Amino acid sequence: MDSQTSQSSQAPPSPHTFQVDLRGLVDLLSHHLYSSPKVYLRELLQNAVDAITARRAEQPDAPAKVRLYAQEGTLRVEDSGVGLTEADVHTLLATIGRSSKRADGLQDGLQEVRSDFLGQFGIGLLACFVVAERIRVVSRSARTPEAAPVEWTASDDGSYTVRTLTHEARPEPGTTVHLTARAGAGEWLTPERVLTLARDFGSLLPYDVRVGDEAVTDLPAPWDRPYPSPATRRVALARHCHDLFGFTPLDSIELTVPLAGIRGVAYVLPSAVSPATRATHRVHLKGMLLTERAEQLLPDWAFFVRCVLDTDSLRPTASRESLYEDETLAAVREALGEKIRSWLTGLAAGDPERLAAFLSVHHLGVKSLARHDKDMLRTMLPWLPFETTDGQLSLEEFAQRHPVVHFTRTVEEYRQVAPIASAQGVGVVNGGYTYDSDLVEALPSVRPGTVVAELDTDTVTAHLDAVDPADELALSGFLAAARARLDPLGCDVVLRAFRPLSVPALHLDDRSARHEQARAEAEAQADDLWAGILGSLRGSAPRARLVLNHLNPLIRRISSLGDPELIGTATESLYGQALLMAQRPLRPADSALLNRAFMGLLEWATNGEEGR
Repeated sequence: MDSQTSQSSQAPPSPHTFQVDLRGLVDLLSHHLYSSPKVYLRELLQNAVDAITARRAEQPDAPAKVRLYAQEGTLRVEDSGVGLTEADVHTLLATIGRSSKRADGLQDGLQEVRSDFLGQFGIGLLACFVVAERIRVVSRSARTPEAAPVEWTASDDGSYTVRTLTHEARPEPGTTVHLTARAGAGEWLTPERVLTLARDFGSLLPYDVRVGDEAVTDLPAPWDRPYPSPATRRVALARHCHDLFGFTPLDSIELTVPLAGIRGVAYVLPSAVSPATRATHRVHLKGMLLTERAEQLLPDWAFFVRCVLDTDSLRPTASRESLYEDETLAAVREALGEKIRSWLTGLAAGDPERLAAFLSVHHLGVKSLARHDKDMLRTMLPWLPFETTDGQLSLEEFAQRHPVVHFTRTVEEYRQVAPIASAQGVGVVNGGYTYDSDLVEALPSVRPGTVVAELDTDTVTAHLDAVDPADELALSGFLAAARARLDPLGCDVVLRAFRPLSVPALHLDDRSARHEQARAEAEAQADDLWAGILGSLRGSAPRARLVLNHLNPLIRRISSLGDPELIGTATESLYGQALLMAQRPLRPADSALLNRAFMGLLEWATNGEEGR
């Protein structure tokens, strides 16, 4: 009881206030939050623009101008915005994280324009300490014009002073920011650098912004300007793309999405890029450049375009150098993807020449899209190129020629069978390239009645003509010697008659046979324990086959040999040549076989008649 009374009578703990090491915070901003010191100028511009926006919400006819004056080591930024009172200075400038532009800091009458502001995090002015050792702000409020102008001076050690000035020090409402460069950062405050950064960040800002006498803003944006003809517009946008991204595009795509507040253009790259390449885009937020490296703006399949746009709806991260991943961004990504998809279908319907030029470079991106979009696959069927035994054809044209669309899943399998299948009238599509086998398998879903089948060794062998049983019986000794020589390699020998006559032998296998071959090799090299385990995994997978062409003159001569050793050497040579023709990677055992067969044939050829 006494213990409880004693505890309840204790005084409550006294609250403490967090202390902020400004120099440590500036180091955090410069090395971790911001990618470059250049963002200081963006923060100055956005503060000036937001101040003008706030003033015009109450005084629509108020002037709207921002002026920057740079000299070696100093920068002065003047705006005609809403300005600050002494109370505002203490509340906003001297409190890290406090912003007049978030809902918790807005004054009455400005709630409705909160979404028009560029900055909302309350750390913008701190970015200036990345390049400045001292910041001086002189401001006069437009809301309380009778209040004296106020001066706020802060150093990078975290100290600041505030004093009031006479009305003559700032006759008109607005704010002037003075920066003094810190040691080693003077290059960021030179006139040339300030002008370059101002144009890069602020070319689409809605107000009159100048560096000295040089205009910064360039409105309307290239994609919003009127042009006398579509051709003129295309040329102008191509010039804009070259100036912005450094390449001349194949085409430009309108990206206006009014409901999402999106206005911009996508430029089609003139050369192929890998689908794994992370496309980066330029995004402006209410006219201010947010980032040049937005990666999540478009669907992954749209890696063949680079875009630049202005948005009113997307949220920036605290660093204002990337986009916040939320439902709005996901919806915008889907809408922009639909714009690019509509452009493709429009080309297919009305401009086949431009579509063909595009697909010759970027067919991989369209195939990626068509895998998951049946409408796109149906639209692109007459246009997408595939490697086939009939040459480069679309799936639509190939399916019209062949009742069954055979395909292989790997390039190696296609190279094995393509010459022989073509000669036998069997049409085959090479599905070994990225996305191709998926698209062939999806063909019946958009083209009802189409029969699609994966080509295997049994199918190929079935299309080869069988040899007369009497002829094959007469060659049984030859076939037995050939099979005995290749049996250790996991390969059978069969005799068929096929065209072209110039092909003496054909090596056929499939993935199951290759897997079994790899398992057998691993078993041979393993210790007793692992050999037993791998042996238990032995399946009934088909073996590889060396198909000898009975119509080939060389095969006929070899089959007439009576020496089993010479037959074996010749069979190994045919096996190695068939592997090379199929462009298959050679195993160490295959390389050793080729070398042994070559040396054996040389020895046989150089022996005298008696030796033979």
